Amino acid sequence: MPAVEEIKFDANGLVPAVLIDVGGNVLMAAYMTREAFLKTIETGYAVFYSRSRKKLWLKGEESGNKMKVKEIFLDCDGDTLAIKVEPKGPACHKGYKSCFYRKLVKGNWKIIMKKEFEPGKVYGKYLQEEAK
Repeated sequence: MPAVEEIKFDANGLVPAVLIDVGGNVLMAAYMTREAFLKTIETGYAVFYSRSRKKLWLKGEESGNKMKVKEIFLDCDGDTLAIKVEPKGPACHKGYKSCFYRKLVKGNWKIIMKKEFEPGKVYGKYLQEEAK
């Protein structure tokens, strides 16, 4: 696929990808490898590279909250992707619609969204510990 050749992956073979819902809300940021990008194109769902687990992961593979890809954009430098998605559920593994559920208010982080699910009821032990 010629489009992948225009992406500037870093020295570790990664490129940041920002997911945005069709309403324009920023949902999350993650990293893609060349393989993850090609899998995303192939499947129509967002696939990333987990740096902690050192493997590809289909967003929502455990929770069911998959991200159906609608459009993909490449920035002017060719080193960041923005992906417009139709989410099948909350994006955040901590239970919020967006991973950006905290806002800086008078020098403190304030939670600005309600939790949509409890991570302990959805994820395995690895993500339950991370979600705390």
